[in-house]
Amino acid sequence: MTSKACRDDISKFAMSMSFTHLGTGSRGNSTLIECGDYKVLVDQGFSGRQLERRLARMEIKPSEINAILLTHHHGDHGGGAAIATKRWDIPIICNYKTATSLNLEIEKTRIFENLEVIKIAEDFALLPVPVPHSGADNVAFVASHNGERGAVVTDLGSWTNELANHLHGCQHISIEANYDHNKLWNGPYPSSLKERISSRGGHLSNDQTGQFLANVVTENTRSIVLTHLSEQNNAPHIAESSVLYHLDDLFEGDIRISLQDGPDFTHHVGQSEAELNSIEGIYLRG
Repeated sequence: MTSKACRDDISKFAMSMSFTHLGTGSRGNSTLIECGDYKVLVDQGFSGRQLERRLARMEIKPSEINAILLTHHHGDHGGGAAIATKRWDIPIICNYKTATSLNLEIEKTRIFENLEVIKIAEDFALLPVPVPHSGADNVAFVASHNGERGAVVTDLGSWTNELANHLHGCQHISIEANYDHNKLWNGPYPSSLKERISSRGGHLSNDQTGQFLANVVTENTRSIVLTHLSEQNNAPHIAESSVLYHLDDLFEGDIRISLQDGPDFTHHVGQSEAELNSIEGIYLRG
């Protein structure tokens, strides 16, 4: 991670969005999206102490977070939202089912409807797009700034044409690749759990993620992060190779894996190649 001075140097470049996964998996999920001076989290599935520790690796204090947007109410995505707003007064933005399921104070929570633009700043907004996930009113978020778009998609067993339309041509896509089909079905889980995971309301397999990405990736797509890998039923090299098999020659950008113990890397969206090379130099000097 960079020092404070390096972060200040990076901020001198034209304002862009960046995506950093603080950790993804069954033990907690949270993604930091930065745009200029604005910082928001998509999901907060960590304890207050864990969130503080992970942000500290980027020299960010929780009090600097402008808002937490929740995809859904499951504990590994929204279980730490209440403590974050209580401890640091961070506003929570979510839909009604998520708020009530987490027992959030409705009068202190910003409630959105599906496909309602959530404006964070003049040219920085997020769009909640519904995705199928059993027992939850789940959404993906598509962040936009200055014509550039980046998506965070997690916890879905299938996809819709609507989701594909909103992700088509995104410059950055973070999406779950939860399990390898063979490892799941040959593993120790009971049949009922295997069926739930692989159902339309469960999670995406590596192959399903690859098939979906093959429908939405274009020449504009510069980075992909595979998230929420099952520690029991998947492995990073299996996930990456399976997804790339389906993408074939469609994608020539950067693909990485986000695991449980982050943050490990950041993707910047909306900068020229020269600016990105300069940023890389700043990281190296830091």
